[in-house]
Amino acid sequence: MLDPTDTKLLAALQKDAHLTAQQLGDLLNLSPSQAGRRRQRLEAEGYIEGYSARLNPAKLGLAVQGFVQVHLGSHGPEQSKGFARLVASQPQITSAWTMTGEADYLLRVYCADLQALNALIHEILLPHPGVSRVQSQIVMAQLKRDAPLPT
Repeated sequence: MLDPTDTKLLAALQKDAHLTAQQLGDLLNLSPSQAGRRRQRLEAEGYIEGYSARLNPAKLGLAVQGFVQVHLGSHGPEQSKGFARLVASQPQITSAWTMTGEADYLLRVYCADLQALNALIHEILLPHPGVSRVQSQIVMAQLKRDAPLPT
């Protein structure tokens, strides 16, 4: 069970994962050792799954962000496992979800250009034996970056 101090700690770490135990302690009105123990407990209990850096796609030459809806022709366990393996093997696919509704999967992709997106769709996704069709949307502008989870 999270108390208000835990919630405040999680919110602070989502904004800046580099906060030291001293900085967290100052923010939470705790000693650095208390703040550090709370962070360790939240990590051990799985509230904090890990830490990562947010990179700038444009600086990395990834000019096209898109969402690709994938429809499978059949829905057996082997088709799903095979498609999951394909998704895991493609670095351009940064997120993937199984969906309710018309599409079976929604993929978030980052590509260098439209030609690379076209190659991903036509040379990798569509040739997969389980895939019956795909539909893509290209992001024109991102109004809100991936935000911290509400705490």
